[in-house]
Amino acid sequence: MSKQEEKISQLIAKRAEARLGGGEKAIEKQHQRGKYTARERIAMLLDEGSFEELDMFVTHRSTNFGMDKKHPLGDGVVTGFGTVEGRLIYVFAQDFTVLGGSLSETMAQKICKVMDMAMKMGAPVIGLNDSGGARIQEGINALAGYSEIFQRNILASGVIPQISAILGPCAGGAVYSPALTDFTIMTKGLSYMFLTGPTVVKTVTGEDVSQEDLGGASVHSTKSGVTHFAAESEEEAIAIVRKLLSYIPQNNLEETPLVACTDPIDRLEDKLNDIIPDSAKRSYDMYDVIGAIVDNGEFLEIQRDYAKNIIIGFARFNGQSVGIVANQPKVLAGVLDSNASRKAARFVRFCDAFNIPLVTLVDVPGFLPGTGQEYNGVILHGAKLLYAYGEATVPKVTVTLRKSYGGSHIVMSCKQLRGDVNYAWPSAEIAVMGAEGAVGVLYAKEAKTHENPAEFIKEKEEEYRELFANPYNAAKYGYIDDVIEPRNTRFRVIKALNMLATKKQTNPAKKHGNIPL
Repeated sequence: MSKQEEKISQLIAKRAEARLGGGEKAIEKQHQRGKYTARERIAMLLDEGSFEELDMFVTHRSTNFGMDKKHPLGDGVVTGFGTVEGRLIYVFAQDFTVLGGSLSETMAQKICKVMDMAMKMGAPVIGLNDSGGARIQEGINALAGYSEIFQRNILASGVIPQISAILGPCAGGAVYSPALTDFTIMTKGLSYMFLTGPTVVKTVTGEDVSQEDLGGASVHSTKSGVTHFAAESEEEAIAIVRKLLSYIPQNNLEETPLVACTDPIDRLEDKLNDIIPDSAKRSYDMYDVIGAIVDNGEFLEIQRDYAKNIIIGFARFNGQSVGIVANQPKVLAGVLDSNASRKAARFVRFCDAFNIPLVTLVDVPGFLPGTGQEYNGVILHGAKLLYAYGEATVPKVTVTLRKSYGGSHIVMSCKQLRGDVNYAWPSAEIAVMGAEGAVGVLYAKEAKTHENPAEFIKEKEEEYRELFANPYNAAKYGYIDDVIEPRNTRFRVIKALNMLATKKQTNPAKKHGNIPL
């Protein structure tokens, strides 16, 4: 064997060693836990044969606590680039089979390298997280490594899409990178996120709690809102990442992806003419409206199980990707509260950062009253949504279906927050408040002295509805651009979006605003 052949065979052997990560036994353990390896996950995510690995031969530099005897190739993370549906993507996948996927200084450098490349090339970066946290043997160097990653997350925010899949443990400081990214996906039963684990919680607060109840996918998708998707399996989690990417551009300078549309743009939906109940106190399902007007009824909902009184997600109109924000009358009558406001505000800001037009479907009776909400800062949270819509410069099309009262009317992309096209259905009630509340304020004294107070109140309520609780009063002032037939909503929204395709609007020059966090 020539020297050259010897060197090539050495390279092949080293590659084989690196691909084995922590070794066959560790891989077997990973599979026994019901989890895939880092390389298997990357293969699922990227187009077949497209992955180009970087830094396969990187090793750590630590010598403390016996680490000088262990130098696994790749150091616990697989990094590189490839394509999803032919589009360039950068990826890092932590390898739990190597030292529990713990983060070292060199692992952080590998991750930072692909993040820097993603910024230079203007392409999304996907993080597949499965790590026991900071590598304790490296102390402050591991913490410095996390900080370097976080700084890049911050600078990349709003420039390139960042998506995190949590496919195992993610604890301590490690949780902040996913929290800084645009979307987070967790797998049920296999992944968890928390700042302090059950043992520390027990010591400090006396609470006895399991990992799942403290930071599992169900907790973060329903109670905290930390995660946007809770997947049943790793396959589903990876499929969600691919689906998400199909709706969003590569970076903040690109327009949204266009796909061929097979759904007629002038398709009429007669059922929408009858969807609003006669009684203002009865509900209907906003999902039925969304499904009826978007291309092929396809809607990728975000944070489905959190703050269900508002619906957010991606859909297409005539092949163009849009973000949808819609009140849900079936849950709490569609009122806005702290959680719903935060959920919608962050989504609006994501869409604005990445040039994704916004379609807002309004049926909102107001903000949820009570000490619970006021003490929780509902004023600030509602202001976040107000700020997000007012700041957004993307095309904004608003359709008011039924109720749109008071402050909640304002924050749901009204004309004065630079809504471009504002439509209303004939059933729309746009006013300071509902007829009952208004009459209670306006005619309280007269009602007391009237010989038949109930009849007097009923008469005044009807009078108020005719005068104010309709779309024509708002249309009279140009606050509503047109009152449209419900079954024609799809066509009118598409025509509006087409017209707005060349919209150019800028905000005043400044370092950044001070959103009420």
